[in-house]
Amino acid sequence: MQQRTLGETGIAVTPLGLGMAALGRPGYINLGHAEDLKAEYDPAVMAAHAAAVLDAAWDAGVRYFDAARSYGRGEAFLGEWLRNRGITPEAVAVGSKWGYIYTADWQVDAEEHEVKEHSLDVFRRQWPESAELLEPHLRLYQVHSATLSSGVLENRPLLEAMAALRSDGVAVGLTTSGTDQAEVVLRALELRVGGQRLFDVVQTTWNILEPSAGSALAAASREGVGVIVKEAMANGRLAGRATGASDAVTAVLRREAERLATTVDALALAAALAQPWADVVLSGAATPQQVRSNAAAVSIALDAQAWEALGALTETPQTYWRTRSALPWT
Repeated sequence: MQQRTLGETGIAVTPLGLGMAALGRPGYINLGHAEDLKAEYDPAVMAAHAAAVLDAAWDAGVRYFDAARSYGRGEAFLGEWLRNRGITPEAVAVGSKWGYIYTADWQVDAEEHEVKEHSLDVFRRQWPESAELLEPHLRLYQVHSATLSSGVLENRPLLEAMAALRSDGVAVGLTTSGTDQAEVVLRALELRVGGQRLFDVVQTTWNILEPSAGSALAAASREGVGVIVKEAMANGRLAGRATGASDAVTAVLRREAERLATTVDALALAAALAQPWADVVLSGAATPQQVRSNAAAVSIALDAQAWEALGALTETPQTYWRTRSALPWT
């Protein structure tokens, strides 16, 4: 994988990255998650499993890794792997996120898996926690799932605290979710603290079912903001695992994947990788086999027939996010 710079941050990244959301905790909303982990949730077993997936990603050329405070022990697993493998900070880029508190207590069937709080107190508490686990590799720290309603974009003391972190050499970003993603990205581009743009990076859901933030991400890229794409496989809905109402989507994906001599997951990722504004597209792989299949996406070129077929699958943002919110934690 050819490395490129993440916006104007100076951080070298690869087009495909690996997210830790499905690797750091027993429960997640990816379809087939329990099957991927073989329902083996002992922390030591999960740490070894995560290391095997990280090894596969490294061998495939992946050099960007994404974690979060709310990903259970995801930061700890990633940090331990980096140290055990002797990977230097110059050889890899790591980003993490603050703003959610993990509350599931290592239970798959918890009533509440994470609690969102975009407060100054949480930022001040979580940054040292992330830094302890991931420094000196941690280069990017992001607001986890910024929305207009959370108030994070209007909290001046909090914005100034993040600006101070930025002045210390850590890139600052935000991630988005929900129907107002595009508006959040555009609002973030306007934010200034001390006369300087605060956010260096935006990480946003984009996939062939929910491409509505594309124009906002293109605007971010034009301004030198790094763009990371998350959920390019729609939490497994675009990986050939969806059933029921999504059978028709899966049928189209399988037909086009077969025609292009690839796999369904690689096809979905290739659509995101083809976007000219995308610096990194995250894989949510939870097994070494999935990593290797995902990695094939970097060499896939979609033709006009494929774009036409995939374009017909687009949902309204309201439909997409309603479906996503109904996905079970497994």
